[in-house]
Amino acid sequence: MNPDQMQKMSKDSMDMAMASFGTWTKNAQAIATEVADYSKKSFEGSAAAWEKLLGAKSLEKAMEVQSEYLKSSYEDFVAQSTKLSELYADLAKEAYKPFEGVMGKASGMK
Repeated sequence: MNPDQMQKMSKDSMDMAMASFGTWTKNAQAIATEVADYSKKSFEGSAAAWEKLLGAKSLEKAMEVQSEYLKSSYEDFVAQSTKLSELYADLAKEAYKPFEGVMGKASGMK
């Protein structure tokens, strides 16, 4: 391998790494934003449920408020988990894309 080929290979490797890093950064930021939004929503929902619970005039009403809160928080958690799983899967796919061509070339060289 001559010096020009080595330099091109080094540049290509750096370009792939930077593309992968850029994708990772973008997706990690989306995940962090999603987690922060969910945390804020969860806190607000908890505070609202606590207010309703304190205003309950009977044990039955208090149990109803608690049951509604548990149901909605569980549904929100499941939805959020699904969304985060999709974001992580997208992160893996996008971070791998710059390396697909290299992997194909490497497997073809065998």
